[in-house]
Amino acid sequence: MERIRTLLAEDDPRLQRAFEELAHDEPSLDLVGVAGDGEHTVQLALQFEPQVVLMDIQMPRLNGIEATRRIKRALPHVQVVIWTVFGDDQNVFEAIKAGAVGYLLKDSPTDELVEGIHAAARGESLLHPAVARRVIQEFQRIRAAAEDAPDLICELTARETEILRLMAEGKRNREIADALFLSEKTVKNYISSILFKLQVNSRTEAALLAVKRGLI
Repeated sequence: MERIRTLLAEDDPRLQRAFEELAHDEPSLDLVGVAGDGEHTVQLALQFEPQVVLMDIQMPRLNGIEATRRIKRALPHVQVVIWTVFGDDQNVFEAIKAGAVGYLLKDSPTDELVEGIHAAARGESLLHPAVARRVIQEFQRIRAAAEDAPDLICELTARETEILRLMAEGKRNREIADALFLSEKTVKNYISSILFKLQVNSRTEAALLAVKRGLI
C-alpha cells in the first residue's frame, strides 16, 4: 500500500508529538515534515510536495488560511485539510475559499482524522459534522443571492454539470465513476475541468456554487 505523504502544520508541541505518534503507528501515513509556523509550512510544502497538508489556522508568522492560499497557488495538486479548534464561520469559509478540501476539529477521533487525510489524498472532502451543518446553513443563506452571481455553470458541458451535481450531493470519485460508468481517472479529469471553468480552488467550493444555482 502506498503511504500518503503528509505534512503537519501545528505550533503546539504537544499536538506535534501526538500526531507524530499517530503517524508512526499508522502504516498508511508517511510524515514528511512538521512546521511550527505558516512560513515554514509553505517552505516545507515546496520542498517535499506532500500529498496532504494538515493545517492549523492560528500560527505564528503566517496564519493557516494564507499558508493554504500560497500552497494551492504554487502546488494545486497538494491537498490541504484544516485541523483546528472550533472557529467562527469566517474561518470555515475563508479556508474553503483558500482551497482547503477538508475541515476537521482537534477533538475529532483519531480514525476520523486519518480518514480525513485519506479522503483528501483521493481528492475528496471530509468536514466535521458541526462544520458541515454551518456550511449547509451558509449554502441556504447565499441561495437568495444566486441571481447576482455570474452564471459560470453555463460554461459546463452536460456531462460536467451531471458530475458537479453528484459532487454537490457528496458523492466520492469512485461513486461518481460507478454511477456514470466512467473510470475514476476520467472523473478526476472532469473535476479538474469543472474547477477551472467555475474559477474555484476546491470541490467544496464548486459544490457550494452548485447549490447556489439550484442543481440540488
